[in-house]
Amino acid sequence: MRVNWIAMNRFILAVTAVILFMFIGGAPGMMTHGAAAQQDNHQAEPLTMTVILERIYLDGEISQEVIHETSWSMENFWAKYDQWQLIDIDESTFVFRQQVDDISPLLKANGFFGVTEDGILTIFNGRPGQSRIIQSFFQIDIRKLESKKQEELIQGIPIKSKDHYVQVLETFKPYSVKKE
Repeated sequence: MRVNWIAMNRFILAVTAVILFMFIGGAPGMMTHGAAAQQDNHQAEPLTMTVILERIYLDGEISQEVIHETSWSMENFWAKYDQWQLIDIDESTFVFRQQVDDISPLLKANGFFGVTEDGILTIFNGRPGQSRIIQSFFQIDIRKLESKKQEELIQGIPIKSKDHYVQVLETFKPYSVKKE
């Protein structure tokens, strides 16, 4: 029998979260008595928790957003984050993750394709040269490029969208140096 450990760990993590909220947060119907209290879907006091939302972008950047959440029911809380993957729980802190099919806001605002001194196609935070390297791809045979494309890479090609990001990578892929 083959066991999918990742799926099993996620299930156990989710069950642990529910049990944790039931005991720490006093989930409705669990610690109260009487039929009316058991049918009430809201708590006498709201649960206060910290939610960390991690977004992983195509370019590898990871952003984190910290939210201090107040919720009257666990059903509403889970429904709010149903498009996210639960990664970790620590007391009243929940970490959710989501893959984003786009480039990061950092690249859209200040990302430039360029080449390093070694001829490696690279994304810089700002124009190539003195700027910080964000991501490196592959080495390019600069001599095979027409002079206009060489100059564009030296000056830096701004990245404004996912489509442009993919287009630039595809444009320079045929010029990559094959390792033997």
